Formats: sequence, C-alpha cells, structure tokens
Amino acid sequence: MSMMQPLLITQGDPTGVGPEIILKALLAGTFDALRRPLVVAGDVAILRQAAAIYGQSCEIAPGEGLATHRLRLGERELGVAALSKLDPLRLKYGAPDAACGQAMLDYIEWACARCLAGEAAGIITAPINKAAIRAAGGDFPGHTELLAARCAVEKVVMMLAGERLRVALVTTHLALREVPSALTTESLLQTLRITHAHLQRFFALPKPRLAVLALNPHAGESGLFGDEETRIIAPAIAAAQAEGLAADGPHSADSLFHFASQGSHDAVICMYHDQGLIPLKLLHFDDAVNLTLGLPIVRTSVDHGTAYDLAGSGRASHASLAAAVRLAAQMADQIS
Repeated sequence: MSMMQPLLITQGDPTGVGPEIILKALLAGTFDALRRPLVVAGDVAILRQAAAIYGQSCEIAPGEGLATHRLRLGERELGVAALSKLDPLRLKYGAPDAACGQAMLDYIEWACARCLAGEAAGIITAPINKAAIRAAGGDFPGHTELLAARCAVEKVVMMLAGERLRVALVTTHLALREVPSALTTESLLQTLRITHAHLQRFFALPKPRLAVLALNPHAGESGLFGDEETRIIAPAIAAAQAEGLAADGPHSADSLFHFASQGSHDAVICMYHDQGLIPLKLLHFDDAVNLTLGLPIVRTSVDHGTAYDLAGSGRASHASLAAAVRLAAQMADQIS
C-alpha cells in the first residue's frame, strides 16, 4: 500500500447515481493508474447494492488507515470508511429520506475534517440532494457552502474545468434579472484574486492568464447597451493588473470562448452562471469537473446531479467522476 495520503470520495445521495458511478469507474479501471489510495466515505450495504447492478458480488475485508473496510470486486479493491448503515431494501431510488440526508452530511463533514487534519489529500464529491440534507437539519444550500463554513473561508469561487476550457463564476445561482445589481468591482476583484492564487498553487501556473468577460453584448458598445463594463468591470481589471495579475478585458462573451478554447487564456471569468456553463458544457458535457477555489483543501466534484432518472440502471456515465478524481490527484500532487 502506498504511504501517500489518500483521496476521499464522498458517496453522495445513496438513492442517486453516486454509488454506482464510483463502482462503474472502479470496474472500468479508471483508478488503476492512481498513485494514491482511494477511500469512499459511504455505506458498505449501499455500495454492495450498486455492485449488483453490474452483476458483481463484493467481497468485504477489514480495512486499514482511514478505510474501515476494503471492497473487492474481481481483482480490484476500494477502501471504504463506513459512516452510515442504511438498509438498501427500505430505500427507493430518487426518494432520499432524512436518514439519507444525515448520511450525506456525515460523509462530507468527515471527509472535510480528515483533509483539514492533514490525514487526507483531497475530496471528490458525488452528487447530493439538498432537500434531504435540509430534512436532516443541515442548514447549507449545498456542498460548497458547507465546506466553506467548515474551512472558515468567507469567499469561494465556483470553477468548472475541462481539458480545453476553465470558467470561473462571479455570480452563481441567481435569477438573471438580479445579476447586474449583484456585480460589484470588489466581488469581481476577489474572484480574480482567488482564481489567480488557486491556479498558481494547484495548477503550477506561475502567471495565470485570466480573460474577464463583459456582461452586455459587444462589451456594452461604449455604453449603448449598458454601462456595467465601464462602471464595474474595467475598474476591477485595472485594480487586478495593479496587483500584478495577468487579467485582461472586458471581452465580448460571444467571441472570447473561441480563443480561450484554443489556449489564449488559462481561465475565463464569467459574470453569471449560463455565460460560462453553456460554452463549457458544449465542449465538456460528459467530462467537466466542478472545483471550489479559495478553500485551503483540494475539492473537486462531478459536474452533474443525482440523475434519479438513471439511478439503479447502471447507465449513468462515470466520465465526470473519473475526471474529478484525476484532477484532484494532480492538484494534491502540486501541494504535497
């Protein structure tokens, strides 16, 4: 067994696709080349049920280190930290109860604590159900907010990344009509600083090139279609440049992605959710990774939800999970 610190995969919603895509990736040999051990923060019975989807029986042996158990599927093994004891026979795909919500919370809390304690190298999160977490008494909108609170970080940035494109968002889950008033020079400057620092630390880019998008068509056309560019965005870019950041813009969003996807920039700073995610998913629908920038720990995630329509079928793609594990491993190697 490698002495390197393990990467932790949180199993996510027991009634979603998380457990089965973890085992699908294992069976596909996705983890074979990893130098670090992998430990799933999850539930042995739920994982055993997921193995049955693929016609596999699990052998279960005692674990070591952070893994309480080892799951053997054929010639492949996976460490499991058994943090819940749910009864698969009482659960229905797509219908998580409060016990499932508590389990999802427990997986994330445990994994975050292990990383903060220096016992693990990073977290890869499978999708959760926010309503079930609320039913269990969790008061966080999602993974990101919970991790930020546990890491005592006020501002984090959501990035989605693929081989050809990385996008970072200034605003995330907001009604489109609320975006202009939510944009401030300070929030954009903070986004630029966090993205710059993260790409330096975890991606070994000494001077990351950041393209900053405009909010309006044609970058506002000299104020004809709005003045956010001159009032909010340009001053933030100037302030970032004064701090030594390689940021430029505001760029018209309709053409910048063409160049960024060919390597002109290391990341594109987007003003709102769909501005960044439409081009990202056009290029990387199956294999994009969700990253949380600004945390002191490595955290990557699948770029999809619980996919209840596919849960239990074995048809859900493991490509995003595989990419998230690979990226977490690369990031962990940069700082270890």
